[in-house]
Amino acid sequence: MWFGVDIGGTSVKAAIVDDGGRLVAQQAIPTEAGRGPADLCLRLRETLRGMADACGMDPGVIRGAGVGVPAFLDLARGVVVEAINLGWREVPLAELLADVLGMPVSVDNDANLAALGEAWAGAGAGAHTVLCTTVGTGVGGGVVIGGRLHHGANGMAGEIGHMRVVREGGLLCNCGQTGCLETVASATAIVREARERQAAGMLPPDERIDGAADVARLARDHEAARRVLETAGRWLGFGLAQAAVVLNPDVIVIGGGVSKAGDLLLEPARAAFTESAQRLVAEATLLRLAKLGNGAGVVGAARLAMQRA
Repeated sequence: MWFGVDIGGTSVKAAIVDDGGRLVAQQAIPTEAGRGPADLCLRLRETLRGMADACGMDPGVIRGAGVGVPAFLDLARGVVVEAINLGWREVPLAELLADVLGMPVSVDNDANLAALGEAWAGAGAGAHTVLCTTVGTGVGGGVVIGGRLHHGANGMAGEIGHMRVVREGGLLCNCGQTGCLETVASATAIVREARERQAAGMLPPDERIDGAADVARLARDHEAARRVLETAGRWLGFGLAQAAVVLNPDVIVIGGGVSKAGDLLLEPARAAFTESAQRLVAEATLLRLAKLGNGAGVVGAARLAMQRA
Protein backbone atom coordinates (compact mmCIF):
# COMPACT_ATOMS: atom_id res chain seq x y z
CA MET A 1 0.00 0.00 0.00
CA TRP A 2 1.02 3.59 -0.58
CA PHE A 3 0.06 6.97 0.89
CA GLY A 4 -0.89 9.61 -1.67
CA VAL A 5 -1.30 13.28 -0.71
CA ASP A 6 -2.52 16.17 -2.87
CA ILE A 7 -2.09 19.57 -1.19
CA GLY A 8 -4.40 22.34 -2.37
CA GLY A 9 -4.90 25.91 -1.27
CA THR A 10 -7.98 25.14 0.83
CA SER A 11 -8.01 21.37 1.30
CA VAL A 12 -5.64 18.42 1.29
CA LYS A 13 -6.72 15.11 -0.23
CA ALA A 14 -5.15 12.00 1.27
CA ALA A 15 -5.58 8.38 0.24
CA ILE A 16 -4.27 4.88 0.75
CA VAL A 17 -3.69 3.39 -2.70
CA ASP A 18 -2.87 -0.19 -3.65
CA ASP A 19 -0.41 -1.46 -6.26
CA GLY A 20 -3.08 -1.35 -8.97
CA GLY A 21 -4.02 2.31 -8.45
CA ARG A 22 -7.21 1.57 -6.52
CA LEU A 23 -8.25 3.99 -3.79
CA VAL A 24 -8.56 1.83 -0.67
CA ALA A 25 -9.41 4.75 1.61
CA GLN A 26 -9.54 8.50 1.17
CA GLN A 27 -10.13 11.61 3.24
CA ALA A 28 -9.90 15.39 2.86
CA ILE A 29 -8.70 17.75 5.58
CA PRO A 30 -8.41 21.56 5.64
CA THR A 31 -5.03 22.84 4.46
CA GLU A 32 -4.81 25.70 6.97
CA ALA A 33 -1.44 26.59 5.49
CA GLY A 34 -0.98 29.44 7.95
CA ARG A 35 -0.44 26.90 10.72
CA GLY A 36 2.75 25.89 8.95
CA PRO A 37 4.03 22.78 7.16
CA ALA A 38 5.10 21.02 10.37
CA ASP A 39 1.54 21.18 11.68
CA LEU A 40 0.16 19.82 8.41
CA CYS A 41 2.62 16.91 8.54
CA LEU A 42 1.37 15.97 12.01
CA ARG A 43 -2.24 16.14 10.85
CA LEU A 44 -1.40 13.96 7.85
CA ARG A 45 0.06 11.34 10.19
CA GLU A 46 -3.17 11.30 12.17
CA THR A 47 -5.21 11.15 8.96
CA LEU A 48 -3.21 8.16 7.73
CA ARG A 49 -3.59 6.35 11.06
CA GLY A 50 -7.33 7.03 11.06
CA MET A 51 -7.80 5.69 7.54
CA ALA A 52 -5.71 2.58 8.29
CA ASP A 53 -7.70 1.89 11.49
CA ALA A 54 -10.99 2.27 9.63
CA CYS A 55 -9.82 -0.34 7.12
CA GLY A 56 -8.50 -2.69 9.82
CA MET A 57 -5.08 -2.23 8.25
CA ASP A 58 -1.67 -2.39 9.89
CA PRO A 59 -0.01 0.96 9.00
CA GLY A 60 3.21 -1.01 8.52
CA VAL A 61 1.98 -2.27 5.14
CA ILE A 62 2.22 1.30 3.78
CA ARG A 63 5.65 1.43 2.17
CA GLY A 64 6.03 5.09 1.22
CA ALA A 65 4.33 8.39 0.54
CA GLY A 66 4.08 10.79 -2.38
CA VAL A 67 2.98 14.40 -2.13
CA GLY A 68 1.74 16.82 -4.78
CA VAL A 69 2.20 20.53 -4.08
CA PRO A 70 1.15 23.59 -6.15
CA ALA A 71 4.64 25.04 -5.98
CA PHE A 72 8.04 25.59 -7.50
CA LEU A 73 10.16 22.73 -6.17
CA ASP A 74 13.72 21.57 -5.78
CA LEU A 75 12.86 18.03 -6.80
CA ALA A 76 16.22 16.50 -5.92
CA ARG A 77 15.95 17.67 -2.29
CA GLY A 78 12.17 17.53 -1.91
CA VAL A 79 12.10 21.21 -0.99
CA VAL A 80 9.22 23.59 -1.64
CA VAL A 81 11.10 26.60 -3.03
CA GLU A 82 7.96 28.73 -3.20
CA ALA A 83 4.26 27.91 -2.89
CA ILE A 84 2.54 31.25 -3.48
CA ASN A 85 -0.96 30.08 -2.56
CA LEU A 86 0.29 28.43 0.63
CA GLY A 87 2.68 31.18 1.69
CA TRP A 88 5.54 28.67 2.04
CA ARG A 89 9.15 29.29 1.05
CA GLU A 90 12.18 27.00 1.35
CA VAL A 91 10.26 24.24 3.14
CA PRO A 92 12.03 20.82 3.29
CA LEU A 93 8.68 19.07 2.97
CA ALA A 94 9.93 15.59 2.05
CA GLU A 95 12.24 15.52 5.07
CA LEU A 96 9.61 16.91 7.46
CA LEU A 97 6.94 14.42 6.44
CA ALA A 98 9.36 11.47 6.31
CA ASP A 99 10.41 12.18 9.91
CA VAL A 100 6.79 12.28 11.04
CA LEU A 101 5.55 9.24 9.08
CA GLY A 102 8.65 7.09 9.42
CA MET A 103 8.67 6.19 5.73
CA PRO A 104 10.23 7.47 2.48
CA VAL A 105 8.50 10.56 1.05
CA SER A 106 8.72 11.94 -2.50
CA VAL A 107 7.44 15.35 -3.58
CA ASP A 108 6.43 16.72 -6.99
CA ASN A 109 4.25 19.38 -8.56
CA ASP A 110 0.52 18.71 -8.23
CA ALA A 111 -0.19 18.98 -11.97
CA ASN A 112 2.63 16.53 -12.70
CA LEU A 113 1.19 13.99 -10.29
CA ALA A 114 -2.30 14.36 -11.76
CA ALA A 115 -0.71 13.52 -15.11
CA LEU A 116 1.13 10.53 -13.63
CA GLY A 117 -2.10 9.26 -12.07
CA GLU A 118 -4.02 9.47 -15.34
CA ALA A 119 -1.15 7.86 -17.26
CA TRP A 120 -0.97 4.97 -14.79
CA ALA A 121 -4.56 4.20 -13.88
CA GLY A 122 -6.74 6.62 -15.84
CA ALA A 123 -7.38 7.78 -19.39
CA GLY A 124 -3.75 7.28 -20.43
CA ALA A 125 -3.31 3.78 -19.02
CA GLY A 126 -1.24 1.57 -21.31
CA ALA A 127 0.07 4.44 -23.45
CA HIS A 128 3.78 5.16 -23.83
CA THR A 129 3.70 8.95 -24.18
CA VAL A 130 0.97 10.90 -22.42
CA LEU A 131 0.41 14.65 -22.28
CA CYS A 132 -2.05 15.57 -19.56
CA THR A 133 -3.50 19.04 -19.30
CA THR A 134 -5.56 20.34 -16.37
CA VAL A 135 -7.90 23.13 -17.38
CA GLY A 136 -9.11 25.04 -14.35
CA THR A 137 -8.37 28.51 -13.00
CA GLY A 138 -5.24 28.25 -15.13
CA VAL A 139 -3.97 25.64 -17.59
CA GLY A 140 -1.40 23.23 -16.19
CA GLY A 141 0.11 20.09 -17.57
CA GLY A 142 2.47 17.19 -17.23
CA VAL A 143 4.30 14.78 -19.52
CA VAL A 144 4.66 11.05 -18.84
CA ILE A 145 7.00 9.00 -21.04
CA GLY A 146 7.41 5.28 -20.52
CA GLY A 147 5.41 5.49 -17.31
CA ARG A 148 7.62 8.13 -15.72
CA LEU A 149 7.32 11.88 -15.43
CA HIS A 150 9.42 13.98 -17.76
CA HIS A 151 10.49 17.10 -15.88
CA GLY A 152 12.80 18.85 -18.35
CA ALA A 153 15.90 20.83 -17.39
CA ASN A 154 14.41 22.54 -14.34
CA GLY A 155 11.01 20.99 -13.79
CA MET A 156 9.02 23.13 -16.23
CA ALA A 157 8.17 20.47 -18.83
CA GLY A 158 4.48 20.30 -19.66
CA GLU A 159 3.59 23.89 -18.71
CA ILE A 160 1.52 24.32 -21.85
CA GLY A 161 -0.62 27.00 -20.24
CA HIS A 162 2.26 29.40 -20.81
CA MET A 163 2.69 28.79 -24.51
CA ARG A 164 2.08 32.08 -26.31
CA VAL A 165 -0.76 31.32 -28.70
CA VAL A 166 -2.04 34.89 -29.23
CA ARG A 167 0.82 36.71 -30.92
CA GLU A 168 -0.74 40.17 -31.24
CA GLY A 169 -2.84 41.99 -28.65
CA GLY A 170 -2.94 39.11 -26.18
CA LEU A 171 -4.03 39.57 -22.57
CA LEU A 172 -1.50 39.77 -19.75
CA CYS A 173 -0.93 36.43 -18.03
CA ASN A 174 0.04 35.89 -14.40
CA CYS A 175 3.45 34.70 -15.59
CA GLY A 176 4.19 38.17 -17.03
CA GLN A 177 3.82 37.25 -20.70
CA THR A 178 0.91 38.19 -22.92
CA GLY A 179 -1.24 35.86 -25.00
CA CYS A 180 -0.61 32.63 -23.03
CA LEU A 181 -2.92 29.69 -23.64
CA GLU A 182 -4.45 30.03 -20.18
CA THR A 183 -5.57 33.59 -20.97
CA VAL A 184 -7.94 32.17 -23.62
CA ALA A 185 -8.69 28.55 -22.63
CA SER A 186 -8.95 28.48 -18.82
CA ALA A 187 -12.01 28.72 -16.57
CA THR A 188 -10.93 32.30 -15.86
CA ALA A 189 -11.04 33.09 -19.58
CA ILE A 190 -14.39 31.35 -20.04
CA VAL A 191 -16.00 33.30 -17.20
CA ARG A 192 -14.54 36.58 -18.48
CA GLU A 193 -15.86 35.99 -22.00
CA ALA A 194 -19.29 34.92 -20.76
CA ARG A 195 -19.64 37.98 -18.54
CA GLU A 196 -18.70 40.21 -21.47
CA ARG A 197 -21.45 38.60 -23.56
CA GLN A 198 -23.87 38.96 -20.67
CA ALA A 199 -23.03 42.67 -20.41
CA ALA A 200 -23.70 42.95 -24.14
CA GLY A 201 -27.17 41.47 -23.69
CA MET A 202 -26.36 38.11 -25.24
CA LEU A 203 -26.99 36.14 -22.02
CA PRO A 204 -29.70 36.60 -19.37
CA PRO A 205 -28.75 39.45 -17.00
CA ASP A 206 -30.11 37.68 -13.91
CA GLU A 207 -27.93 34.57 -14.28
CA ARG A 208 -24.89 34.24 -11.98
CA ILE A 209 -21.69 33.43 -13.85
CA ASP A 210 -19.13 32.54 -11.21
CA GLY A 211 -17.43 29.58 -12.85
CA ALA A 212 -17.10 27.54 -16.01
CA ALA A 213 -19.84 25.20 -14.72
CA ASP A 214 -22.28 28.11 -14.90
CA VAL A 215 -21.35 28.70 -18.53
CA ALA A 216 -21.78 24.99 -19.32
CA ARG A 217 -25.23 25.09 -17.69
CA LEU A 218 -26.22 28.14 -19.73
CA ALA A 219 -24.93 26.48 -22.88
CA ARG A 220 -27.85 24.05 -22.77
CA ASP A 221 -30.21 26.89 -23.73
CA HIS A 222 -28.07 29.76 -25.03
CA GLU A 223 -26.00 29.85 -28.20
CA ALA A 224 -23.79 32.64 -26.80
CA ALA A 225 -22.63 30.40 -23.94
CA ARG A 226 -21.98 27.54 -26.36
CA ARG A 227 -19.84 29.88 -28.44
CA VAL A 228 -17.76 30.80 -25.39
CA LEU A 229 -16.98 27.14 -24.71
CA GLU A 230 -16.37 26.48 -28.38
CA THR A 231 -13.84 29.33 -28.57
CA ALA A 232 -12.02 28.11 -25.46
CA GLY A 233 -12.02 24.56 -26.83
CA ARG A 234 -10.57 25.64 -30.15
CA TRP A 235 -7.79 27.60 -28.45
CA LEU A 236 -7.05 24.56 -26.32
CA GLY A 237 -6.93 22.30 -29.36
CA PHE A 238 -4.59 24.72 -31.14
CA GLY A 239 -2.23 24.81 -28.16
CA LEU A 240 -2.27 21.05 -27.76
CA ALA A 241 -1.44 20.66 -31.46
CA GLN A 242 1.73 22.70 -31.04
CA ALA A 243 2.81 20.57 -28.07
CA ALA A 244 1.93 17.35 -29.90
CA VAL A 245 4.24 18.12 -32.80
CA VAL A 246 7.12 18.08 -30.31
CA LEU A 247 6.02 15.15 -28.13
CA ASN A 248 4.16 12.92 -30.64
CA PRO A 249 1.98 11.53 -27.81
CA ASP A 250 -0.20 8.44 -27.95
CA VAL A 251 -2.80 10.12 -25.74
CA ILE A 252 -3.63 13.65 -24.64
CA VAL A 253 -5.73 13.67 -21.48
CA ILE A 254 -7.86 16.74 -20.71
CA GLY A 255 -8.79 17.12 -17.04
CA GLY A 256 -9.54 19.83 -14.52
CA GLY A 257 -12.84 21.48 -13.68
CA VAL A 258 -13.48 22.81 -17.20
CA SER A 259 -13.34 19.29 -18.62
CA LYS A 260 -16.73 18.66 -16.96
CA ALA A 261 -18.22 20.61 -19.86
CA GLY A 262 -17.63 17.39 -21.83
CA ASP A 263 -18.21 17.48 -25.58
CA LEU A 264 -19.02 21.21 -25.49
CA LEU A 265 -15.28 21.67 -24.93
CA LEU A 266 -13.82 18.44 -26.27
CA GLU A 267 -15.36 18.44 -29.75
CA PRO A 268 -14.09 21.91 -30.76
CA ALA A 269 -10.74 21.02 -29.18
CA ARG A 270 -10.54 17.87 -31.29
CA ALA A 271 -11.49 19.77 -34.44
CA ALA A 272 -8.88 22.48 -33.88
CA PHE A 273 -6.28 19.86 -32.97
CA THR A 274 -6.88 17.97 -36.21
CA GLU A 275 -6.71 21.19 -38.24
CA SER A 276 -3.54 22.49 -36.56
CA ALA A 277 -1.38 19.45 -35.85
CA GLN A 278 0.84 17.84 -38.46
CA ARG A 279 -1.27 15.15 -40.13
CA LEU A 280 0.70 12.07 -39.04
CA VAL A 281 0.92 13.39 -35.49
CA ALA A 282 -2.82 14.05 -35.37
CA GLU A 283 -3.60 10.58 -36.72
CA ALA A 284 -1.52 8.95 -33.98
CA THR A 285 -2.96 10.95 -31.07
CA LEU A 286 -6.13 10.28 -29.10
CA LEU A 287 -7.74 13.14 -27.13
CA ARG A 288 -9.56 11.85 -24.07
CA LEU A 289 -11.27 13.31 -21.04
CA ALA A 290 -9.63 12.45 -17.72
CA LYS A 291 -11.12 9.49 -15.85
CA LEU A 292 -9.88 9.88 -12.27
CA GLY A 293 -11.42 13.26 -11.46
CA ASN A 294 -10.28 14.72 -8.15
CA GLY A 295 -8.49 11.46 -7.35
CA ALA A 296 -5.84 11.84 -10.07
CA GLY A 297 -3.44 13.71 -7.79
CA VAL A 298 -3.42 11.19 -4.94
CA VAL A 299 -3.20 8.25 -7.33
CA GLY A 300 -0.24 9.91 -9.07
CA ALA A 301 1.37 10.68 -5.71
CA ALA A 302 1.09 7.02 -4.73
CA ARG A 303 2.61 5.99 -8.06
CA LEU A 304 5.52 8.36 -7.47
CA ALA A 305 6.08 6.76 -4.06
CA MET A 306 6.11 3.31 -5.70
CA GLN A 307 8.62 4.37 -8.31
CA ARG A 308 10.95 5.94 -5.73
CA ALA A 309 10.74 3.07 -3.21
